[in-house]
Amino acid sequence: MNFGEHVKRFSSRSVSILKHYEAQVPNGIWIQCPRCHTSFYFKRSGQYRVCPECGYGFRVSAKRRLKMITRHFEEWDADIVSKDPIDFPGYDKKLKKAQSATHLKDGVLTGLAKIDDQPVALGIMDPLFIMGSLGTANGERLTRLFERATEKQLPVVLLTASGGARMQEGIYSLMQMAKISVAVNEHGDAGLAYISVIMDPTTGGVTASFATQADITLAEPHALLGFTGKRVIEQTINKQLPDDFQSAENSYKRGFIDEIVPRDKLAGRLSQLLRILEAPKWGEA
Repeated sequence: MNFGEHVKRFSSRSVSILKHYEAQVPNGIWIQCPRCHTSFYFKRSGQYRVCPECGYGFRVSAKRRLKMITRHFEEWDADIVSKDPIDFPGYDKKLKKAQSATHLKDGVLTGLAKIDDQPVALGIMDPLFIMGSLGTANGERLTRLFERATEKQLPVVLLTASGGARMQEGIYSLMQMAKISVAVNEHGDAGLAYISVIMDPTTGGVTASFATQADITLAEPHALLGFTGKRVIEQTINKQLPDDFQSAENSYKRGFIDEIVPRDKLAGRLSQLLRILEAPKWGEA
């Protein structure tokens, strides 16, 4: 056997060994950060699912996010389910797939919670449910969240993550933003506090309405916050935008965000803010 045949045989065996070990490694053991592109062993992201290199928080389900904030939660309006108001092709299948993946009936979880023993009306949008898009069902749930909070004299904490209006529901989806905004205003007119937490991503009409109507607006590090997509804007104005355009950090510099809070510090920071904002009301009670 000549040298070339040895090399060929060795290479073939090496490829076979590599394929064998690739088959033995489960998916998800090594993950890559979408922001800094660092690859790392999945356990390094910890219980809060954060990149150990740049601090970017990976997108997680609403139910997992809930566990990061509180263990005391009573769900509201769990029976509200999305319909198909304009008979959009394939929408029923997409809904069922999203419901199976997230264990939610629609893309938001709402209810009564306690954050460090402080009662609060809590809403968490799920970016994994059809990109967190706002449809009629979660629009109704968010509206009722603020209405019930007004009735019960509770502050609201809302964690937003959305791609905007849900196109499969057409104009019915767009109408939800105005409806929720009215409920937000009535809650504020009652002298009650509203804290918004911007998660990645928060875009479209959700950004233009209730996500940025809060008394205090927090954001996670490196969260995307904007209305229209960066590429669409660049094509419209025929100019290249900065790399940090629509980042939480850029929004903070320009006063659109009050504070950027790491994921593992969020529950504690919310507790502090609620005590400051609501202390007179609890004292009177």
